[in-house]
Amino acid sequence: MEKSFSESYKAAGVDITAGYQAVELMKQHVARTMTAGALGGLGGFGGMFELDMTGLTRPVLVSGTDGVGTKLKLAFLMDKHDTVGIDCVAMCVNDVITCGAKPLIFLDYIACGKNVPEKIASIVAGVAEGCVQAGAALVGGETAEMPGFYTEAEYDLAGFTVGVVDKAKIIDNTRMQAGDAIIALPSSGVHSNGFSLVRRVFGLDGEGAKRLSAYSDELGKTLGEALLAPTKIYVKPALALLEKVDVRALSHITGGGFYENIPRALADGCVAKIEKAAVRTPALFDLLAREGNIPERDMFNTFNMGVGMAAVVPADQADEAVRILKDAGEDAYIMGEIVKGEEKGVELW
Repeated sequence: MEKSFSESYKAAGVDITAGYQAVELMKQHVARTMTAGALGGLGGFGGMFELDMTGLTRPVLVSGTDGVGTKLKLAFLMDKHDTVGIDCVAMCVNDVITCGAKPLIFLDYIACGKNVPEKIASIVAGVAEGCVQAGAALVGGETAEMPGFYTEAEYDLAGFTVGVVDKAKIIDNTRMQAGDAIIALPSSGVHSNGFSLVRRVFGLDGEGAKRLSAYSDELGKTLGEALLAPTKIYVKPALALLEKVDVRALSHITGGGFYENIPRALADGCVAKIEKAAVRTPALFDLLAREGNIPERDMFNTFNMGVGMAAVVPADQADEAVRILKDAGEDAYIMGEIVKGEEKGVELW
């Protein structure tokens, strides 16, 4: 790579040597994610992974892709870039685990206005931490320097994951029935959805950006710390639950909140009846609703309201499910039950 240099390209705003430096800086972070199936290293044209077929009768690959969205604006304002990578991983792996699939590999894509190697390495450090939490190998990625498309301080971040599940163990909601319990797995905050509304409510694209560094007694931290808190990754607790409990549905609560995401995992004729008083809603959401004058339905239809994932299990296994999740580090609790209905949906009462 020492001989690879283009003065003309650099004059146009793209320094390819900065890309090589960024790769060198990120290697230590990528190394943390290597699992038994990961082959090769950084620098090739494709990421390789050897699939272990042990215990798999009919393996099914499950893929997911997503980005961080406008939450990145906060990272720019706070000049803190080592956690948004966790968000990127979480938004992908939390989706595939809802099928019962264990994430195997992850790839990221970073597009930026100017490749600052230390900043890129910081972003990838977050991606690597997310992969470690999910048990997935970071087998590749891409950094694209795009001057004139992004400002020098801006970047976008997206990712892609592939997981595997035995066909017989794909989560099947056809056995869902009235009386099944709905268990909440708490979120770490807003996660990575609804930030266009968050930024408008707090005026973060203008003078309100100063609030990010101000300590809030109500939140017990600065507003910036509360908002930038990375998305929780539920892979390992969910896998622990799947080993011992008849999980009939998992819902990743992302954009669209309760009303959009929970029904995606419900069986026909089933309604999720949620007890509002049972939902442990953090102060951040109360602050958002109050300052933005946002109606309750809009809050539950936009944000996770403190619940990052919901699991449906038989009523007689609910207590055991909560115990397993608590042992796995999740302060889980029962927040409702499945009832019969003409159309699958959500009822808050």
